[in-house]
This record gives sequence, structure tokens and C-alpha cells, in this order.
Amino acid sequence: MPIIHLETKIKAELEVVFDLSRSIDLHKISTEKTNETAIAGKTSGLIEMNESVTWRAKHFGFYQTLTSKITEFDRPNFFIDEMQKGAFKEFKHEHHFKKLNQTTLMTDIFDYKSPYGFLGKLADKLFLEKYMTKLLAERNNVIKEFAESDGWKLVLSK
Repeated sequence: MPIIHLETKIKAELEVVFDLSRSIDLHKISTEKTNETAIAGKTSGLIEMNESVTWRAKHFGFYQTLTSKITEFDRPNFFIDEMQKGAFKEFKHEHHFKKLNQTTLMTDIFDYKSPYGFLGKLADKLFLEKYMTKLLAERNNVIKEFAESDGWKLVLSK
């Protein structure tokens, strides 16, 4: 199982970064390139413990759906979302937040397993792990951009 580990330092309050990370509305903004849309479950606002969201997005030229659920939640320190249904065999995405002086350290641990056995492992090595890392890093950059400006006020006031 590939594990993607990303750390992002953000000059913003811990609670703001935490809430932006679980905002369905900001997720839509951060994934505009893949036409990601929330189509079922929690479709706007802040996702909470035991809530799920079903996303529809275009990846590798095909529309796919994926449902994830918040399975652990400790505001503002961490939350975990896990795939319930979708293209992966499984995934668990840990979101950790830690206050460091005037910044917040946001840590993503994305642990996933591709389907199709050997072919899935080959896809991971050839392109999927790099693709997923880039997708998560772009999302983190949008969170950082909104958190470090007044943009967070527009997203979190919904």
C-alpha cells in the first residue's frame, strides 16, 4: 500500500485550517480541474463525525464516483476520512493539525490500496502515486491560500 505523507505550514489559526480542511465548499474549489462535485451525503458546509460525502470527478478521462466517511474526529487536532465506495480497493486519509508558534502544521497521511493486484501496483509505480501526491499538494496549497488571506471568511461563513 502506498502511503503519501505531506506537511504544509500555514500562517493561520489552527481552528481555521482545521475547518477549511473539512469544508466541502473549499474542496470543490480546490478540485476544479477535475470537475469534482459533491452529489450525495453532505454536499456543502463542514463535514462532521460519521457524515459521508459522495464525489463525482473526472480522472484520467473518465468520470468516477467515490464515497468517503469521517470515521474519527477530534476538533481541531485531527480527523480521518475513509473510502466507503469507489475506485480504490481502500483508502484512509488522516488529517493532523498542530500549532507551531504563529503557524499551523497540517499533515496529511494518505494510505491507499489500488485494485487489480499486480496491475494496480504497477499503476501506482508508473503514475498513480505521483498523481495523487500532486492532487493532495494542490489541495493543500488552496487551503493555505484561503487560510492566509481573508478568503477563509467567505468559505466558513456559509
